[in-house]
Amino acid sequence: GETFNMNRLTAAHKTLPLPSLVRVVNLRNGRAIVVRLNDRGPYARGRIIDLSRGAADELGLLQRGVGRVRVRYLGPAPRL
Repeated sequence: GETFNMNRLTAAHKTLPLPSLVRVVNLRNGRAIVVRLNDRGPYARGRIIDLSRGAADELGLLQRGVGRVRVRYLGPAPRL
């Protein structure tokens, strides 16, 4: 029921409850952010999470498009 905004810190995950908060760490550069899971996915084979453009940019993944990350569930997100 949420409107997608590619510039916000949001993500998609196949199994975690929606909406949730997760901490994502880029294992290459150590950058970490908290994102709101508000969609299902990813649909590409081998991926565990799809990040919005804003989240990928914050983590330094925007140019490469993909990267190794660690995802930690923080709990349910407040309803908007």
